Amino acid sequence: MWLSVSCDLEFEISVATPFVLMLRPRSGAQQWIAKEEYRLVPEVPVFEFTDGYGNLCQRLIAPPGHFAIHTVAQVKTADFNDQAEGAPFIEVQNLPNGVLEYLLPSRYCESDRFGQMASEITANALPGYDQVAAIENWVRNFIRYLPGSSDVPISAVEVNQRQSGVCRDLAHLGVALCRSISIPARFVVGYLHGLEPMDLHAWFEAYVGGRWYTFDATQSAHNGGYVTIGYGRDAADVAIYNQFGPAVYPISQRIAVWRN
Repeated sequence: MWLSVSCDLEFEISVATPFVLMLRPRSGAQQWIAKEEYRLVPEVPVFEFTDGYGNLCQRLIAPPGHFAIHTVAQVKTADFNDQAEGAPFIEVQNLPNGVLEYLLPSRYCESDRFGQMASEITANALPGYDQVAAIENWVRNFIRYLPGSSDVPISAVEVNQRQSGVCRDLAHLGVALCRSISIPARFVVGYLHGLEPMDLHAWFEAYVGGRWYTFDATQSAHNGGYVTIGYGRDAADVAIYNQFGPAVYPISQRIAVWRN
């Protein structure tokens, strides 16, 4: 499907403030970026780089006063997420080098704490894709998805204790459970067509059968309409903006996704 996605952020800046933004989706296996607009008001110099996860990041210094960021992109993305029941588990010694870091515990995904739990959840599943599907279903059925219930990232251990969370929290738990049984998993942030209430969204991907597959415990179907902005180990790696100096919060944030 063809989608348009947009993100508008507005700030009131008290002193010149360095920002690192992550607001440009890139073309890849599951999406093609046909057209983009990236506008800053007032205009300031922007320096772009690619981080260690392949994400497009923009560095700038926001001047004092009103500062606005407007982005929009036209994207070709899949109508449905690929599924691959029976896709095999890839033994660690056979994984690509670039995938290995997604086996390790990270700040919000303490996979070293979930080995027994993940083994119990996946006990009746074939190794590989079916194990991840069992984890996705377990999180969907046992962790309440409460949009807007938290602005602060919490770890997988905390999510499991609370038994509820926002999309980011459910993705953290899914990632931790996968890694605990040696399935590489990465955290993803982006847009989702039809999301209610509309906001930026988070889900996770797992590496089985020689490729990455999308999993999202907040959704009951495998519909497409996902547009990825960034990948990382967890939410700490994929903030849409990091700001340095006196704390600055958006006075306005508007997200939109629509079909063309």
